[in-house]
Amino acid sequence: MMPTTIKDGEYTATVYKMIKDARYGDAINILSNELQKHVKSRAALSLLGYCYYHMQDFTNAAECYEQLTQLHPEVEEYKLYYAQSLYGAGAFAEAMKATFLLDNPSSQTKMVKLQAAIKYREGEYASAKSLVEQLPQDDPDYDVDLGCLLYKEEEYEKACKKFMTSMQVQGYQPVLAYNIALCHYKLKQHAPALKYIDEIIEHGIREHPELSVGMTTEGIEVRSVGNTLVLRDTALIEAFNLKAAIKYQLKKYDAAREALTDMPPRSEEELDPVTLHNQALMNMDSKPTEGFEKLTFLLQQNDFPQVTFGNLLLLYCKYEYFDLAADVLAENAHLTYKFLTPYLYKFLDAMITCQTAPEEAFRKFDEITAELTEQLRKVTKQVQDARHNRDDEALKKALHDYDEVLEKYVPVLMAQAKIYWNRENYDMVEKIFRKSVEFCNEHDTWKLNVAHVLFMQENKYKEAIGFYEPIVKKHYDNVSTLSSLQILNVSAVVLANLCVSYIMTSQNEEAEELMRKIEKEEEQISYDNPDKKVFHLCIVNLVIGNLYCAKGNYDFGISRVIKSLEPYNKKLGTDTWFYAKRCFLSLLENMAKHMIMLRDSVVQDCVQFLEHCELHGKDVLAVIEQPLEEDRLHIGKNTVTYEARVLKALFYEVTGWNQ
Repeated sequence: MMPTTIKDGEYTATVYKMIKDARYGDAINILSNELQKHVKSRAALSLLGYCYYHMQDFTNAAECYEQLTQLHPEVEEYKLYYAQSLYGAGAFAEAMKATFLLDNPSSQTKMVKLQAAIKYREGEYASAKSLVEQLPQDDPDYDVDLGCLLYKEEEYEKACKKFMTSMQVQGYQPVLAYNIALCHYKLKQHAPALKYIDEIIEHGIREHPELSVGMTTEGIEVRSVGNTLVLRDTALIEAFNLKAAIKYQLKKYDAAREALTDMPPRSEEELDPVTLHNQALMNMDSKPTEGFEKLTFLLQQNDFPQVTFGNLLLLYCKYEYFDLAADVLAENAHLTYKFLTPYLYKFLDAMITCQTAPEEAFRKFDEITAELTEQLRKVTKQVQDARHNRDDEALKKALHDYDEVLEKYVPVLMAQAKIYWNRENYDMVEKIFRKSVEFCNEHDTWKLNVAHVLFMQENKYKEAIGFYEPIVKKHYDNVSTLSSLQILNVSAVVLANLCVSYIMTSQNEEAEELMRKIEKEEEQISYDNPDKKVFHLCIVNLVIGNLYCAKGNYDFGISRVIKSLEPYNKKLGTDTWFYAKRCFLSLLENMAKHMIMLRDSVVQDCVQFLEHCELHGKDVLAVIEQPLEEDRLHIGKNTVTYEARVLKALFYEVTGWNQ
């Protein structure tokens, strides 16, 4: 869209130069000053509308073109630009009304395309399709539009073919490449999706170095590139968001966050809804308060990613803010049927019920699992039939359907089991898991949780090893170099529980071998990144120390805890302090009850240890608070230093020992 040819004024040469250099903001300042002097200047209004449009400030662009249509109703271009700007601003009803002003036969095709786009954005896909079918089949947008409609019908393979046909005709276009990548993503074909994404990124870096791709990740401070049409045409924002989504699904969380920081830099107020949603979701572990704020903000906007509503509710449930989840559901009843599937609504309803009526929640989860079990058996039969008939296409579809149903089944099962886990009724949890072995015996989440429940029963360590060991060993079998750092990809608690299980079944050599592997990988990290804190080996030793303390062997248990936190500047953290202070509190309780006596040398070691924690714990939080809690701990009390002083004072009081 280019501005109409106009008579040059004194300012227009400067403005044209700015537009050519994509300095739209500077051009807008000059044009705004000009319009203050000449309110009805056609030249200034036309150029101002053009600049606003290219900055994707469609609301202001629409205002400019509306004035131009009133001042110059004979100019067909202004009517078209006015309708396009309204569409870009999301004012679909007004945009549709504006298209009817296009009365020139030469605008007929553009009018139909815009009307189809409006109906598509409004979710009226049948109307959009009937309009697209009015276009000539040799029109370059015909296959693209049909591909978009097929995508909405979840016909991803057919949509992908349409986009590829369009690219063969039109040549390489980043937006088409993104559409193809998106179809592969929906088909769970991550490798080809990433291939197209990498092509988009390489093309953007090569053709538009001014967009500063990757510089934020490298720590280089760069100014915002703004939301220009140039940026939109590169499809870089969409590509990086899709790359982040794929990495997140593959549980490569650092790579997912890096993809978001690699995209062209923009200020927070310039971020699109999808980027804002992904930033909230992928940084939830480190910035939960900020994440909730962003998702809540998005929900108040007219246009937000459809998954925002469900994700906000699920996160409220994850952090056990069931009241907030119930409030959001009640306040946004109109969104429930639009954005929540029947399955997700039932799941959330059962989760919220857990707070006040766990038995009723268990019954609701039971109903969901019964439905999903029936679906799993039905799809299993389809898999068997496809294999029997050697129908590869049918088999591929049946396996895909089975995985989708299983991904719904496992969270329901875990939520149901958690009701009894919270009551420490581990026998019942085990029974629930055993009922699901038919479908879940190969599912990693299921296997991990079975291992945990066996471990917690304290008389099934051998069985727990049978589940923990495959999870751990697949991370270091056949690893020839330490640079792969495989073992540290496993949760520290899993490694600790496996070591304890080995010890409790007299397999001390296996425990020592596992700990040596952890130590070697931590040494490699310390060599590569000396300032990075790594807690895996420390937590393993702490859990073992806790085990000995629980068995009454405080001399050995406490000494193990003390040694595990050396050096304190690298090993002292919120998690490690949690395990350490449990041992000391247990020790103090037993000493206060006169159930045990400690040698003076051990008491001295304990006090010295607490003094080290006091010295190095000034900036270490003692407790990670829930993100939305109103009553916060005093900032001076929520540190390891403060708690270490309290424990030291208790030691002096209980033992009567003083330096």
